[in-house]
Amino acid sequence: MRCPYEGQCGGCAYIDITEESYQKQKQTLFAKQLSKLHIPAKKIDSPVFITDGKRRRAALTFIISKGNVKLGFNAHHSKEIIDIENCALLTPKLNQSILLLKNLLQELYATEFHQRIGKKITTLRLQQGDIWLAELDNGIDVVLEFDLELEISHQMAISDFAANAQDIIRISHRRKNQDTPELLLEKSRPYSKIGNVNVYVPAGTFMQASKDSETFLIDIVKKYMGNTSGKIADLFCGMGTFSYPLSENKKNKIMAVDSSSELLSAFADNIKKNQISNIEIRKQNLFKYPLIGKDIEGFDAIVFDPPRAGASAQIKSIAALPDDKKPQKIIAVSCNPETFVNDANKLQESGYVLQNITMVDQFVYSNHLELVALFERENQ
Repeated sequence: MRCPYEGQCGGCAYIDITEESYQKQKQTLFAKQLSKLHIPAKKIDSPVFITDGKRRRAALTFIISKGNVKLGFNAHHSKEIIDIENCALLTPKLNQSILLLKNLLQELYATEFHQRIGKKITTLRLQQGDIWLAELDNGIDVVLEFDLELEISHQMAISDFAANAQDIIRISHRRKNQDTPELLLEKSRPYSKIGNVNVYVPAGTFMQASKDSETFLIDIVKKYMGNTSGKIADLFCGMGTFSYPLSENKKNKIMAVDSSSELLSAFADNIKKNQISNIEIRKQNLFKYPLIGKDIEGFDAIVFDPPRAGASAQIKSIAALPDDKKPQKIIAVSCNPETFVNDANKLQESGYVLQNITMVDQFVYSNHLELVALFERENQ
């Protein structure tokens, strides 16, 4: 891939080499990370490589100086913003929205903000912030992030903008990254199809980087699940990426666990709307309060897909189960091979065999890797 921002933008580490060399380097990196396993996997399955132009979510940063908008990504190891018009990794619709959003930012800059500081009202202009984009099945979701309170005039400008931006179906705003986005407008209810279900997606929700990678991950999980059915735990379930496809087998009873109230509320609504009777939802912070004892006993299989920090506490509680209470299979999905290795070593020490592992390269041209791994009880 050739990129006009090559050597400037810090988003791609391997953009200056051939596709063949890149894929070899990625597999070499993967092998190096897996070399820290105490016992190697019995089989490394064929890697999956996602192509350019498929990334469906992006976090852009912006700065406005004298009405001039820079919107893009940071330079390598720098806070400097590389202004972009088109990123070869993003979907065409996301790229089309970038130019439109620059126009919106100029409109918001032109409209003053008023902020009370003590007894005084101070006039401010929009200067910097971030924009979070996600392409869903029926349009683009936009979360504006900057630490100013929107006034009626700004909301009107956003509404006028959205009326002329056909592909943008929802716009929200939050002042800080940890805040829940406040809905400003929603043309239609944003959804992403997972398995056979149109799943409503709350604003700012984490999704797999591309639709293709999500499909591959689901397919690999289902392949590794094989003929195993029954009581299945989907830990760190998020929006239900694996729960929905696994629930299609009516022999399965899924317990989906996550800590996000907003995600689980949308999940529960989707289950009810689609009359899915074999998914049970449980809210629990598995980092602080992992499932232990009877709460994690007796599952036929466990799927877990934690954030980059891994699932150390939860894996420790699974490893501590009596042998006759442990699940037959554990399927790990990980976006961080280093923390995966730590979790895998604990499972191996407790009697599990790492049967298969697949690399999924969804973070194209970066050092990041995704993987799916199958563990089975030693006596299976």
